[in-house]
Amino acid sequence: MELPKDRLKQVRAAAGYESPTDAANAFPRDINKNTLISHENGNRPISRKAAEKYGELFGAKAGWILFGDGPGEDTGAALSDVTLSRVGMTVGRVAGIVEAGAFREVDEFDQSEPIEIMLPRDEKFPNARQLVFDCAGDSMNDLRPRPIFPGDRLVCLAYEDIGHIELRSGMVVIVQRSRDGGHFREWSVKQIEVFPDRAEFHPRSTNPKHKPIIVERDDEADEGVTVEVIALVRRVMNDLPGF
Repeated sequence: MELPKDRLKQVRAAAGYESPTDAANAFPRDINKNTLISHENGNRPISRKAAEKYGELFGAKAGWILFGDGPGEDTGAALSDVTLSRVGMTVGRVAGIVEAGAFREVDEFDQSEPIEIMLPRDEKFPNARQLVFDCAGDSMNDLRPRPIFPGDRLVCLAYEDIGHIELRSGMVVIVQRSRDGGHFREWSVKQIEVFPDRAEFHPRSTNPKHKPIIVERDDEADEGVTVEVIALVRRVMNDLPGF
C-alpha cells in the first residue's frame, strides 16, 4: 500500500532532486532537511500545511501527496476543505503534552509552527476543532475500560466548540490549571464526576501520588489557581513501533 511518505519521495524525485539534501539545498528557506527526511521515512506525519508547501515546491497537488487524490503532477494547488470533507478527513492540531503535576511556562511570544495531522472527521461533531495531546506520566493508567498510558495520543474536541454539551460523570476530559496570572499552566487528562455543589476531576491511576482536582461551583481553586475544561477526549491512539 502506497503511503503519503512514498508519494512525497516520488514528487521530490520527479522534481529533479535525488535526495532530501538536494531539495533542502535548493530551497534553504523553505525546507528543513531533517524534517523532510523524517517525513519521507514516515517518522513524522505530513501535515496539511507541509503537504501544500511540498506541493508548491515540487509541482504536485497536496491532496495527491496525502491521499493519492488526483494526478501527481499539477500546479501545486492547495488541499481544499472540499477535498478533505469528501474523503471524510479533517485537520487536527497537536496542542501539546498532558501530564499531571507539571506546570509549564506559557511563552506568549512562541512563534513555532503548529503541527497539523490528518484525522477522521468526528461524525457527531463534524464542525468542532480537533485537538491532539500527547500523554505523559501514569495518572490514567488504571482508567476503565481502556487505560491511558504514557506515549498515547489523545484525539479531542475543543470544548468551547461543543459548549452546549453538558459535562457528565464518566466523561474523560483535558483539564487546564493555570496560575500566576496565566503565565504557568498544567494540562492533564482526568475523568469527571459531577455533583450538585462541585465537580471532581479524578486521576485513574495505580500511583497514589496523583490526587483529584476538586472545584466548587465558584470555579476557583485555592491559591489563585484557575481550573477549566478545554477539551473532551474522543479517541486514544498509539502507533506500534517499527513502522
